[in-house]
Amino acid sequence: MPTDPLAWETVDRRVAYTCPGFDVVNEDVRLPDGTETEFDYLSEPPSVAVLPITPDGEVVLIEEWRQAVSRVNRGLPVGGVEPDDADVEAAARRELAEETGHEAERLERLVTVEPANGIADAVLHVFLARGCRPTAEQQLDYNESIRVTRTGLPELVAAVRDGEIRDGRAVLAVSYYRLLGEDRDT
Repeated sequence: MPTDPLAWETVDRRVAYTCPGFDVVNEDVRLPDGTETEFDYLSEPPSVAVLPITPDGEVVLIEEWRQAVSRVNRGLPVGGVEPDDADVEAAARRELAEETGHEAERLERLVTVEPANGIADAVLHVFLARGCRPTAEQQLDYNESIRVTRTGLPELVAAVRDGEIRDGRAVLAVSYYRLLGEDRDT
């Protein structure tokens, strides 16, 4: 039974729709005032985003077609944690390698967030990858179309500031990195 007076009580839960990558969950809930209603949300496994920086201070970016917004998105390597991943750091290393062909000397966790907790149970783990070097070819999933590019950190920050980069995960990673003042250590 919920202990906070704001908590909703879940009376029943069912998956209304499932597809690769996420489920749509429908719950019957009881609100604090006793009202009974339904609530739908997106349920997905945890995911990772990687801010990859090369030894010379460039940032490795990806350009990827995003069907939901009908355009090429400029952003960072991002992906879901898979069952074979030992932990979220392993998932971050795998996604970096798969999407860019790069490996990092070291990874540092920047932040963990719930990016849309009003409509989804998603958890995003954001990592800084230092010392990134190309080591292999990309290993893209069947439904990925990705081009790898590089840019300087000042240009990336400007692209975020000017709204050129709109991907929320990239904006969060760059903003948090700058907030911590990490750019002095590249």
